[in-house]
Amino acid sequence: MEYDPLSTKIQTLGEPKIPSPIKAKSAGNGNFISDSNRILTHISEESVNNAFKEGKQQQCFELAGPRENIYFDPSKLRCALVTCGGLCPGLNDIIRSVVLELYHTYGVKNIYGIKYGLQGFIPKYGHDVIDLKQETVASILNMGGSILGSSRGPQDFEAIVDALERMNIGVLFMVGGDGTLMAACKISDAITSRGLKTSVVGIPKTIDNDIYMVSKSFGFDTAVDVATSAIKGAHCEAEGYPNGIGLIKLMGRHSGFIAATATLAHQDVNFVLIPEIDFDLEGPGGFLQKLEDRLNARSHAVIVVAEGAGQKFFEGAKERHDASGNIRLNDIGLFLRDKIKAYFQEKKMEAPIKYIDPSYMIRSLPANANDSVFCGFLGRDAVHAGMAGKTKLIISNWNNHFVHISMDLSAGKRRHITPNGKLWRTVLDATGQGSLTND
Repeated sequence: MEYDPLSTKIQTLGEPKIPSPIKAKSAGNGNFISDSNRILTHISEESVNNAFKEGKQQQCFELAGPRENIYFDPSKLRCALVTCGGLCPGLNDIIRSVVLELYHTYGVKNIYGIKYGLQGFIPKYGHDVIDLKQETVASILNMGGSILGSSRGPQDFEAIVDALERMNIGVLFMVGGDGTLMAACKISDAITSRGLKTSVVGIPKTIDNDIYMVSKSFGFDTAVDVATSAIKGAHCEAEGYPNGIGLIKLMGRHSGFIAATATLAHQDVNFVLIPEIDFDLEGPGGFLQKLEDRLNARSHAVIVVAEGAGQKFFEGAKERHDASGNIRLNDIGLFLRDKIKAYFQEKKMEAPIKYIDPSYMIRSLPANANDSVFCGFLGRDAVHAGMAGKTKLIISNWNNHFVHISMDLSAGKRRHITPNGKLWRTVLDATGQGSLTND
């Protein structure tokens, strides 16, 4: 059968020839993973049959984990770790797991934390470099944010590689979202063009859970937990007044995973508005009329809106960008609040509305228990990959396994809720909102 890799092959710096220190420390075989251990991308009978009919082997990913032989000599290796982009629960958990795995499992003593994202590599900013030891990270699990800080915005990739070369860095761990992964690709390419032996390992970070080929990202469980608490509060507020309305705006620039999942976690939500699903405001099938129908029937309503929903209502507004080049979204939460108020005032109908936006509180919180465990796996598998000399890859969770995915396959693409998929169908069942368009 023909094998169609679809960019699943992972780049390496060279043949790993050094026996892993894990074997000497392990009573057994160290539970080593071979590069031939693969995880299918799709495991349904239909996908297997289709691949067979087409004469192709199914696409599969390399399983993450410790290798029997490693590329770098731990006694001489220098590693660097940087966190980029927006804050997210679990960043300190990632830092801690990477440092402790390098230090205790492999005996790497030279680990450097780069302050304030990619700015930390650029001399003109003058940011310090942190010497990361076990005592530095021992007690950071209960801290929100990142002990390394972060920043947004592009930097000169050649200048970053200059800094890596000056510092004699062998493995660079980059923790960040889509913009960071695209930067990591360019940094890796610049390293390769210079003939340097530096591994670049990405640990995908997005609270929105929308990185392509990553079925779950760290921080998402914590975000859903806190969002659920906001929904509970909004529901209590709504029930406490005649025709009370609770409106909660949650994260989700391009994908509505937090809004949809939090709704299913606490099923007192009546309307969910996400970027992937169109809705109208006015008209017999529009949102405002459906909201009025709900109040007439039950005297209260709870609405969850993802920050990227309804951007069509701002057409003609001046386009703005943040430091990373992302389009600054118009505030759909405040827009809806004002539209709802005006709608019911015009109808002379009492409808008090309570507006809740917990976004920045969620981003800066420590990880919950599930996310903390998840971060431990991600950080340790990132170390195993780097020590084996693998490069230009990210650590992903796929089909309940941790796998290696080429950055080229993931960077620059997004994962979205499928309108006809099970998640959104279940949200519609839970809310009963139906279509909110006039079509």
